[in-house]
Amino acid sequence: MTHAPAIAVTAIALILSSCAGLPPAAEPQDAFFARLTDLCGQSFAGHLVTTDAADADLAGQPMRMQVQDCSAREIRIPFRIGDDRSRTWVITRTGQGLTLKHDHRDPQGQPDGLHWYGGDTVNAGTAGRQEFPVDQFSIDLFNAGDASVSTTNVWAMEIEPGQAFAYELRRANRHFRVEFDLTVPLTD
Repeated sequence: MTHAPAIAVTAIALILSSCAGLPPAAEPQDAFFARLTDLCGQSFAGHLVTTDAADADLAGQPMRMQVQDCSAREIRIPFRIGDDRSRTWVITRTGQGLTLKHDHRDPQGQPDGLHWYGGDTVNAGTAGRQEFPVDQFSIDLFNAGDASVSTTNVWAMEIEPGQAFAYELRRANRHFRVEFDLTVPLTD
C-alpha cells in the first residue's frame, strides 16, 4: 500500500510554506492605522465641505485637527472648530477591528453632554477609508439623551497620504463632512 498522495500533498505544503517567508500584505485596517500614525505630531487646517442646513453655523469657521497621543493601540485627534476645543476623535485597535469614539469635554476637562459615543468597523474597509456604524453603547446613550435621531449614524474617516484627510457623519437626511489639507502641516 502506497502513501504517494499523502506524501505529494505534504511535499506541496512544504514547498508553499517555504515561500511564506515573504511578509504578508498588510490588512486594510492596519494600513489605515499606519497612515494615521504617520501623521502623529502634526496639525492640519480643514473646512466644512457639506452644506446641510444643520451646519450653517459651522460654514466658514476655521477647523483644525492635530494627530497626537499615538500608541500601537490608540490615536487621539483633537478637532477644533473656531475657538471650540471640546472634541477629540479616538481611534482604537481592537481584536475585531477599529473603534472610533468621540471624547467631548467642557473647558475644565470634564465629560460634557453626550460623551464617548461612536462605533466599530464591521468589515475590513480599505487602507484609505474606514467606516464606523454606531455601536450599542452609543444607541443607548443617544436614546437616553434625547438624540434618537443619531441611532443610525455611520462615521467614516479617509486618508490619502500627503494629500487629504476627511471625517464624515452620515444618516438618513444628514451628511456632515470636513476635509483637511495634508500638504501643508500647520506650524503653530
